[in-house]
This record gives sequence, structure tokens and C-alpha cells, in this order.
Amino acid sequence: MNSDNFDRFDFLINEEDEVMLLLYEREGEPKDARIELDAEAESAVLYRNENDSLMLRGISSDVFDSLQDADKLLVCELSRAEDSKETEIIYAYEAEISD
Repeated sequence: MNSDNFDRFDFLINEEDEVMLLLYEREGEPKDARIELDAEAESAVLYRNENDSLMLRGISSDVFDSLQDADKLLVCELSRAEDSKETEIIYAYEAEISD
């Protein structure tokens, strides 16, 4: 991820075909997070809590394929450090998947 743009996000898929969403820290703590997938539009909406949602566009078909049988998505929010070596995980949580 490029720390020049804190609105960026990225999906990682491990060898077990599990998906993780990486994004930069947002205001407020996540609570009862959920994500709505729209494979046709290559997008998703992450609802972090009742007051904060984030539209994710341009998601690859590989991510949707890996999430097809998943019930939850692991989300990691990273600190907004200017130096990528100082980046830390601020929040790690699961978001319930719906489509």
C-alpha cells in the first residue's frame, strides 16, 4: 500500500484462499462490522460501525472467488505513519459478509 494516499485499500489472499482487507485507520472504533459484496459491479461497502461506511471499488474477481464460501472477512486497519516502516495494525476485526 502506498502511504501517500491514506484512502487506499488492498486485499491479500493467502495460500489457504483466505482473504484479508488492509486499509488505513479511520475515525472511531469498528463495532458489528459487515461488508456487502457486489461482484457484478466489482465493489463492496464496508460498514465499520453504525456511523461509518466505506465504498471499495475496483475489486478483482480473484477476491470475489476467494470470498464465495466465506462468512467473514478479516479486516486490518493500519496506522497513518508517513514512514511505511513505522506502520502498525491499529484494529484487526472480522466483518460479516453479505451479498
